[in-house]
Order: sequence, then structure tokens, then C-alpha cells
Amino acid sequence: MMGPTHAVSGAAAWLVACAVADQAFGYQQSAAAIAVGTIACTGASLLPDLDCSGRVLQNKGGSTVARTFGVASLFVAECVEKAALGIYKITRTKKDKKKRHGHRTFTHTWLFAILIGIGTAALVSNYGKAAVIPIMFVLTGLALRGVMNDWAKKQGWWVITLLSLAVAFGLYQLLPGHHSYAILGAAVAIGCIVHTFGDMITKMGCPIVFPIPIKKRLWYEVGLPKKWAIRAGSKVEQKVLMPVFTTAAVGAMLFLLPEMRILFTALLGGD
Repeated sequence: MMGPTHAVSGAAAWLVACAVADQAFGYQQSAAAIAVGTIACTGASLLPDLDCSGRVLQNKGGSTVARTFGVASLFVAECVEKAALGIYKITRTKKDKKKRHGHRTFTHTWLFAILIGIGTAALVSNYGKAAVIPIMFVLTGLALRGVMNDWAKKQGWWVITLLSLAVAFGLYQLLPGHHSYAILGAAVAIGCIVHTFGDMITKMGCPIVFPIPIKKRLWYEVGLPKKWAIRAGSKVEQKVLMPVFTTAAVGAMLFLLPEMRILFTALLGGD
């Protein structure tokens, strides 16, 4: 799946989850909390592709997320890809295929999603706003790069960096100091998991259950049957999946507005 679709699916997943939590369990959040969680989940839905590096010194190539902050993010992606490939080589069985790169390996597992979610929750729980701001700076940049990919390509990485700094500064001013932000960990984990679901419907699949063996393979790529799988960037993704995710995100966002819920209730004949 392409970067923009991953990003919009992450936003849709978080907003729908907020709407369900509100309606089914009475868990209400402030507009600021919903916005922060949505940005975090949107950005995190691109995080797994940090294992797809490019040419650092030339500032070229790599995944959408790897190009977000120019050479700096390309360098991080290079390190992540090498680490992911190292984990793959150390743990692969004879049944697992040989790989020359780390793409769609460790960062595309649910173990990675859980670990980075726990790590994020631990950081913000222990350090509060001091941890929230840099985390949101990074995730905002990823979210902007994903949702507005074509625009971001034209403007360059420095514009994304400045906008991310502006958002981080705004959050520093708006967010209360004495507050638990542990829910950010859930947003990051969900974003990563949503990413894997997106990749599972493509022809390559995803090794989501590592290190649980399937058919004597630790890196078994779970996915749809080949005849049902789609190609990344295909018309199905652009003409079907993208509109569906966008509609779900907008619909959930409107539902979370108190005024819209009153209107929906009135239209449905409620009190």
C-alpha cells in the first residue's frame, strides 16, 4: 500500500475507534485529545516503512516515511533497515527465504507494534509533555508527509520540518502539564498494526506473527490469496480503498462533534 493510503487508514482507524468508545462505552475525550491521537495514529501508520531506506548522501530514494525529514530521516531509515535485516538473518529458519534488505521484516510485525506502543506509553507516562512534544513533532511530520505526499514532494522536507515544529510548539502551549498521555502508546501501536493490515492485502503479505512459527517459518508472510491480493498503487487502492478510508475518517469525525450527534439523534427520531 502507498504512503497516503496508509496515512488515511490510520486516521480513519483512530477516529472510528474514538467514536465507538464514545458511543458504546461512554469514553469521551476533549477535542484536543482526539486531535493529538489522530495525528499520532496517522503518523504511526507509516512507521513500519522505516525499514525501506534510500541513498542517504544523495538524499534520494527510500519510502515516504524515510524522506520526511530529508537526510536525517533517511539516515534513521538506513539504520532501522540494517537492524531489521540483522534480526531477520539471525532468526530465519531454513524454510524462510533469503533477503538482501530489511523491508517488510521486523518493523512489519505485531511484536514491533506492541513494543513501540509500550515504549511510547512509558516515555510519556514518565516524562509527560517533555516526551509528548518531540514524539508529536516526529509523528506530525510523518502524518503530513503521508496525507499530503504530492504537496510535500514539491515543497521539500524543510517545509514539513517547520510545520511539525509549529504543531509541536502549539501543543506545548495547549496541552496541560499534569496529565496522563499514555493513550499515545495505543495510538502508535494501532497505527503500526493498521499499516500491516494494509500490506497484508497486497501481493507480498506481512510477517505479522513473528516469532510464532507457521509451516516451520518464523517469517511467514500472512496475506490474502494471490488472486485476491492487490498491487500497491493500483486503481483498487486509489479508487476504492482511499475513498472508503476518507469517508470513514470524515464520518467518524463528524459523529464526534456534539452538534452532529444531536442532529443525528433528531433525524433518527430520538429524544
